[in-house]
Amino acid sequence: MERPRMTAVSQVRRRLTKIRPTLHSPETTEEAFAVEFDRFLDRTDGVAQSERLFDLLSAFALNFDCQWVAYGSISSNQKGLNSVRRDPAVLLNFPEEWQERYFEMGYDRIDPIIKTCRTRADAFRWSDVYNDGSTTEDERRVFDEAATFGLRSGISVPLHGPDRSFAIVSFAQAWNGELQNRKITYLQFAALHFHFKVNKFANSSGTESEPGLSPREKECIVWIARGKSSWEIGQILGISVDTVNFHVKNILRKMDTLNRTAAATKALNLGIIEL
Repeated sequence: MERPRMTAVSQVRRRLTKIRPTLHSPETTEEAFAVEFDRFLDRTDGVAQSERLFDLLSAFALNFDCQWVAYGSISSNQKGLNSVRRDPAVLLNFPEEWQERYFEMGYDRIDPIIKTCRTRADAFRWSDVYNDGSTTEDERRVFDEAATFGLRSGISVPLHGPDRSFAIVSFAQAWNGELQNRKITYLQFAALHFHFKVNKFANSSGTESEPGLSPREKECIVWIARGKSSWEIGQILGISVDTVNFHVKNILRKMDTLNRTAAATKALNLGIIEL
């Protein structure tokens, strides 16, 4: 008799039973994390919207005091996250000010997390990269400045695909500390499950969901709809032209449009913005 095929969820659950403490174990906190992971798997069943999946992943990460989560994909010919692939989308809740600073300073081109993810397969602590002898002072500056915006410690999970493409899920805390190995294991499994679900949804022919624009992106698209240039928008919002163009690039990707006018029209038709 042919053995039934295991689903991705059942495979993850089977692997976790090998590390999950028993009910009589004194490690009751870890047992609670295992329960929360089961709830995370159950809540993601049947969800086909990447933004909703990201919300569920972020809620799960809060069990580990990880307030900040970021997800993005990089193809084999990319050096940074500034030109990420359209599918799947970049999803993150990092502070807006740090996002703007990150791209304005060109940190995507020297980010040691991206460099490390190219050659690592397992999750790693940011502190390990910071203290590595091969990490340059410029690369350490990315971590140092991120800490000033509230991202003081964290881990990243490399998710490698075909043709040397890969995705990254990062979990960050607002305090200086180190996550224990078993907690990292749960976060890594959650990241893998999330990545699988997002890619399955992105590669399907399902109905398109409403693009999830950030507050800053909504501000930019409003002024685009009012006929303002990048320079004018920068003056109005108090940000650089490069930062405006970064947000515009994200808007075009999320709206799946080729130019600003089409993006503004689509945003108005969907009721995302009003004039």
